[in-house]
Amino acid sequence: MDSFISPKNLNHRMSDEELFWRASMVPKKPEYPYSRVAKVAFMFLTRGPLPLLPLWERFFKGHEKLFSIYVHALPGYELNVSSSSPFYRRQIPGKNVEWGSISLADAERRLLANALLDFSNERFVLLSESCIPIYNFPTVYKYLIESIHSFVGSRDDPSRYGRGRYSRWMWPHIHLSDWRKGSQWFELNRKLAIMIVSDTKYYTIFRHYCKPSCYPDEHYLPTFLHMFYGSLNANRSVTWVDWSHGGPHPAAFEKVNITEGFIQSLRNNGTMCLYNSKKTPVCYLFARKFAPSALEPLLNLSSTVMKF
Repeated sequence: MDSFISPKNLNHRMSDEELFWRASMVPKKPEYPYSRVAKVAFMFLTRGPLPLLPLWERFFKGHEKLFSIYVHALPGYELNVSSSSPFYRRQIPGKNVEWGSISLADAERRLLANALLDFSNERFVLLSESCIPIYNFPTVYKYLIESIHSFVGSRDDPSRYGRGRYSRWMWPHIHLSDWRKGSQWFELNRKLAIMIVSDTKYYTIFRHYCKPSCYPDEHYLPTFLHMFYGSLNANRSVTWVDWSHGGPHPAAFEKVNITEGFIQSLRNNGTMCLYNSKKTPVCYLFARKFAPSALEPLLNLSSTVMKF
């Protein structure tokens, strides 16, 4: 029973088709035959090493029953950590990923499907090797578990970088008025995660017609959720990213950029957002893009500023 409700061995041999089918299974009986403690699944999409791993290990310490970790890396890379690390044996079977292609969305769905195999995982957050937490674990856990919404940015962008990427071949199943854009760094509840790995119709349309220069990872989830589950989405991301410099990639932060004032500005920059239909100054729980050189000053500030 334990291996069914919470698989410990992530190195399975299921194909994506088999994995998504298995992950889409939903019990009809609402009660659980065991004492279920809701967990947050932290899903890391990375090319290889996790240079900020010591910061994440400090973040997770002492909360082992409240989270699960999943790592998707390129084939051939093996995450090498000590047996005491929460990342130990948490790498899932990965496939090649190319930026801007459907393979990136494939990897995201692969992470979701593996995380859904653990019936205790209730929330699912996508992260990269350059992401950091900006609050401590209890704050992040409470914020996500108690939210009535998922957090996926979804906006109608009339420019060539938004509506300009729509393909008329998607009609009549997806109309131009349905087309949405958002950050790939999502957070989902269990219900929406199951809907996403179960979807074949709309994902196949994206696979066929959202080719490079369309960027499926920026459009599939925002469009799909807007069309069918908009009321369940907060329509914002909980991961802060700086796009103010323009270009195809966000700003990256090095050791010299890491100060107490900078981290405090990420935690509370004076803006307000809605959380469970009420205004709050806490809009972001994570931030990116941080270079490996940022690790040392981040560790120095974690206890005093981020409180872990």
